[in-house]
Amino acid sequence: MRIRLSARFPRAVQTAVVAAAVVASAGLVGVSAQPASATPPGIPSKATAQSQLNALTVATEGSSSGYSRDLFPHWITISGSCNTREQVLKRDGTSVVVDSSCAATSGRWYSPYDGATWSAASDVDIDHVVPLAEAWRSGANSWTTSRRQSFANDLSRPQLIAVTDNVNQSKGDQDPSTWQPSLSSYRCTYSKMWITVKYNWGLRLQSSEKSALQAMLNTCSS
Repeated sequence: MRIRLSARFPRAVQTAVVAAAVVASAGLVGVSAQPASATPPGIPSKATAQSQLNALTVATEGSSSGYSRDLFPHWITISGSCNTREQVLKRDGTSVVVDSSCAATSGRWYSPYDGATWSAASDVDIDHVVPLAEAWRSGANSWTTSRRQSFANDLSRPQLIAVTDNVNQSKGDQDPSTWQPSLSSYRCTYSKMWITVKYNWGLRLQSSEKSALQAMLNTCSS
């Protein structure tokens, strides 16, 4: 970040303006930090993920015809006034403080997709590891709305994770053949998460997706 101020401003004023800009940019851009200790549950070992990948049905990807996010109701109330998004923010964050309506008012969130840390919940999205539209094209189009709701709010498997909002938006509904976390060290974990979600929900995958997942899984040590 570069800030240029006219020399006619007193040095004290220049210093104060620069300091304020640095503080402001930290909240907007994200800073390096160690990840929070909490991670999505149910991430399998490499061996288990490999077995699950081998068992998945490979087929041509289905159509997006008829798809709507409304067919996957979220976020639903999980406990008290807390919905699914708020539960994941509390789970994946550090020192998270919430108000009486369960909205996060402060905390720190590490995004393992890109290595950024955020101090405002508004900078964080909850990513569906297997996107809803991808699930629709992989078999969820035949599910009941109740089952799709359970999938969209699944807290028992590694299907939901707090990440940088722009990163989640750039991912969209892409599978690993066209999108992977920019932080290459996380691709092993990402592949295991994706595989086990598809396996446990009985979803199909296409051949290019399987090849990409296998390549990512090959980078895992365990």
